[in-house]
Amino acid sequence: MDKQKFLSFNLGVRDTAVISLQHVTEVVQISLAEICAVPQVPSCVLGIYNWRGEMLWLVDLEEMLGYSSLSQGGNFLSKMMVIVLEIEGKFLGLLVRQFMDIEWLDTSQMKAPSTELFYSKMTPFLRGYFINNAEEMMFSLDVVAIIQSPMWAIHN
Repeated sequence: MDKQKFLSFNLGVRDTAVISLQHVTEVVQISLAEICAVPQVPSCVLGIYNWRGEMLWLVDLEEMLGYSSLSQGGNFLSKMMVIVLEIEGKFLGLLVRQFMDIEWLDTSQMKAPSTELFYSKMTPFLRGYFINNAEEMMFSLDVVAIIQSPMWAIHN
């Protein structure tokens, strides 16, 4: 058994995703007014947030992965949860709807992602998926791939 701690959260209306806690620095709640919009960035980049005196890029994770944008329609939340990720001194904020839990998952039980199951936009950022006790699929996101995405190359 190779159990690791993961943070689980909602993706879209029905899906659940998990991210390994080892790359999660902090979880913060912010309001829309605190985000400074930036021109000429990919549409999934909402802007910059002043996080502990650092400029933190904020990404609408759902839009990045091929879901409809969090900012579309009436589901734009006045308060949003941000997962602050860090790898080798690079930080990125992922905006998500809501957190669910901290999960202990056995990484040897992770199944490989198959292209038929997922949005094509999502595939580069997936490590695989778990099936939980309720027989539901939980997508395991690849934090390194997200932070190192060519989408941000212009800004880092």
